Amino acid sequence: MSRPVRVLVVDDDRAVRKALQVNLGKSGMLVTLAEGPEEALAALAESTQDIVLTDVKMPGGSGLDLLGQVRRGWPDLPVVVMTGYGSVADAVSAMKEGAADYLIKPIGKDELLVVLDRALERRSLQAEIVMLRQEVDTRYGFERLIGATPAMVALYEEIAAVADTRATVLLQGPTGTGKELLAHAIHQRSSRRNAPFVRVNCAAIPETLLESELFGHEKGAFTGAIRQHVGKFEQADGGTLLLDEIGEINPYVQVKLLRVLENGEIQRVGGTGTVMVDVRVVAATNRDLAQEVRERRFREDLYWRLNVVRLDVPALRDRREDIPLLVDHFLAEYAARNDRPVPRVTRRLMEKLCAYDWPGNVRQLEHLVERAVILERNAEIDDLRLPEEVTPGGTVSSTPNTEQLLPPVGVTLQDWLLRFEREVIVAALKEAGGVQAKAARRLGISRSNLNYRIGRLDLQVRGVDYD
Repeated sequence: MSRPVRVLVVDDDRAVRKALQVNLGKSGMLVTLAEGPEEALAALAESTQDIVLTDVKMPGGSGLDLLGQVRRGWPDLPVVVMTGYGSVADAVSAMKEGAADYLIKPIGKDELLVVLDRALERRSLQAEIVMLRQEVDTRYGFERLIGATPAMVALYEEIAAVADTRATVLLQGPTGTGKELLAHAIHQRSSRRNAPFVRVNCAAIPETLLESELFGHEKGAFTGAIRQHVGKFEQADGGTLLLDEIGEINPYVQVKLLRVLENGEIQRVGGTGTVMVDVRVVAATNRDLAQEVRERRFREDLYWRLNVVRLDVPALRDRREDIPLLVDHFLAEYAARNDRPVPRVTRRLMEKLCAYDWPGNVRQLEHLVERAVILERNAEIDDLRLPEEVTPGGTVSSTPNTEQLLPPVGVTLQDWLLRFEREVIVAALKEAGGVQAKAARRLGISRSNLNYRIGRLDLQVRGVDYD
């Protein structure tokens, strides 16, 4: 900081207060002294402080109570607690309640300065992250998009340039990179922002129903069509339609989609007339559509109609510098959602996370951080409970020990293998974001084979969640 650091010292022992005032003052800090929580809160109300250093046990009130009041009134203000050797449990409790760090008395000068500097550095980093998010949101109006690498900044600029046009956009990138968020950002930056934004996952809908889902159907068009159904194109009229996993649609629907893109006309299944719609289409895919065209699985004319503006979304492994920003963002978000203190990630773990290749991209990282926030009880996270998923070399461990291989006593081999098969299929489906065709390719089996196994294992499919 350009100005001196302001420290509020709270301790009922006058000698301790004075010693801390002298040591911190020699380091260029401005020190305010308080004998207890009541006097400390009054000082905070009167002047801005950068950090609070408080004893735990004081006749005038508990340091833990003061910690709670500071977190409610000044949530960004770090609090470091001091305690004696016999009260380490109090320090642990303070960390669980959101203290930035703790010190054990008697306190050495060097240790004191290191702990305070570390707490202030973390606060500064969090402030930078907030400022970065605000800058991105102000410039582009992007929602939950996090990233400051050149690749992401270039992507933001491309979106800002194309958003308020009528051009069809093709988002191409691996699963889990945030293509839906990008599509929504395009919608929000366009003149259609007040009209509907409709998303349809083309791979999650059976081929026999996809046409009806997109274009609607008339009453009696087929068995079970007991009333007229308005399709996604009509629902999105005036707004934006995201066609996610566009590479999964069959050739017949490709022809009908081309017609809509060319003249804005749709025909409901079982209908004889046409309906005019005004829809801006954003398509997304994790496939190489140009390769799909070469292999005659995707119509070339439709490809060029979709590929007016193509935006390539980078994999997380190609923008590793963004991982600390993403981790801090998800830690804060899921701590707030679950009413938990925001935990910290150790430098050792952050290095491992930055080295990992993240096959599931941002979605995988987000889910792992969410799980850590929910399960972790310490203020500092060192492993995200991932002993086998993340390693320093960025690889996935695949060598289970003997106890992991053998079934529990009383469980037959057949039941054990079925349980393992179930876990593998659920993992593949989650990694693929619920896209069965993608999960089947990941497992090296056909889609019909995967459907058979889902039925045999009695998996209940609900969107992208699998029990």
